[in-house]
Amino acid sequence: MLRQITLLYQIEKSVRGKEASARLAARREHAAPIIAALKPWLEAQLSRIPQKSQLAEDIRYTLGHWPGLIRFQDDGTLELDTNPVENQIRPIALTRKNALFAGNEIGAENWAMLASLVATCKMSDVNPVDYLAATLRAILDGHPQSAIEDLMPWRFNQLPSLAA
Repeated sequence: MLRQITLLYQIEKSVRGKEASARLAARREHAAPIIAALKPWLEAQLSRIPQKSQLAEDIRYTLGHWPGLIRFQDDGTLELDTNPVENQIRPIALTRKNALFAGNEIGAENWAMLASLVATCKMSDVNPVDYLAATLRAILDGHPQSAIEDLMPWRFNQLPSLAA
């Protein structure tokens, strides 16, 4: 089973970054036979082991979620697993956990605001330290409040006066 799962991940590695149609074609050609063989194998193993064992419970869980587990082979835009999403949200969960130690409610709100600002900078390919320094400088230099949108991280690299 582990060898088969390893093969699935190797197939995914070979198509990563390609168009959805190419990923789907490769999955149908290479992954589908592996997936087709896994379900009967799991069912056969389930009949051979004690039904109250943890392994039997895990196999039943897997079989119970089978349609969702194999959904990736019907859609080239889906990933094999949720690792990419989990890697993206891990910093958010860590920030939330760290905010518990902010000292008080106002401190936690400030922490959350700063964490959101830093995350937005990262998503906009902007260095958070450079952004904060330039934005604070612009505010101190009298940047008009009516043009506050110009100070947003996603506009930072577009404004020579800020990014300089």
